[in-house]
Amino acid sequence: MTPITCLDTLSIATNRGLPMGNLVENLVDDLVENLDKLANKDGYNPTALKGIGVFKATKSTERVPLCYSQGIIIMAQGSKRVYLDQQAYDYNPNNYLVLTLPMPAECETLVEEGKPLFSLMMDFDLGLLNELVRLFDEHQKIKPSTHQAETKGLFVCQCTDPLLDSVLRLSQCLNSPLECDVMGKSLIREVMYHILQGPQAAPMFALVSHNTSLSRLDRVLKYLHNNYQSSLDVEQLASMANMSSSTFHRNFRQVTSSSPIQYVKKIRLNRAKELLLDQGLKVKQAATQVGYESPTQFSREFTRYFGQSPRDCARS
Repeated sequence: MTPITCLDTLSIATNRGLPMGNLVENLVDDLVENLDKLANKDGYNPTALKGIGVFKATKSTERVPLCYSQGIIIMAQGSKRVYLDQQAYDYNPNNYLVLTLPMPAECETLVEEGKPLFSLMMDFDLGLLNELVRLFDEHQKIKPSTHQAETKGLFVCQCTDPLLDSVLRLSQCLNSPLECDVMGKSLIREVMYHILQGPQAAPMFALVSHNTSLSRLDRVLKYLHNNYQSSLDVEQLASMANMSSSTFHRNFRQVTSSSPIQYVKKIRLNRAKELLLDQGLKVKQAATQVGYESPTQFSREFTRYFGQSPRDCARS
């Protein structure tokens, strides 16, 4: 006997003349209910499935700098607006956010009273992405794209019913460690498949394709996130990306909306804020640990970036 999925339910309802909108809303409500069970606190909540977490927020926040990891964020309730350079990206239950590269940006959160924000966060499994892109290629399903479309560091795309169906089943699976072990990887694979089917997915294909600007910059950004405390050698980074210095600067800014020096500064300052808030380090200790030689310069740049001094941040 073939099991009935959420999409089968939608089809049955349509044939019977039942309102589609209400059923889709019910699926979203079910997703919110599942994520609520998984989120014990505000902020990021890990799950039994590696690389999958649930973010919860019970109050709105003004626009603040932060550093996004590489991955996918699917909103079940509430909304966020991400600012990168002069452009704003809204994501909410109608669409999802994909970060093809780790990205320092600014974000504001909108939460309705009594309705906490819930989102499902998925880290990129580049091995899985490689495998899926290879299959798309074998079946000649990779759509032509422009260089500009392939070099987006982030994008927003509209949710589809098949994607929502897969995400809902993934959220149900997360409540059981056994189901995570049995079905988790296949459900992640399914979600990734639907996202690759989206009209904005060109950067995801470029990320794991040979010798694209995005794949070469991915190597550089991973290096920077692991070595942000060290002094910056832009020529070395350009060589790592197999680009001339001028081409590297141009491509780096096009993707991240920052120069390499600005990008590393944002990583250092975001990491310092984590050290001050989560580990209770002194200001001078945090400055030294993220690579600043001068505590005065650190305090000046921290205050300019976050709008408050590191000392005030540590007290908050």
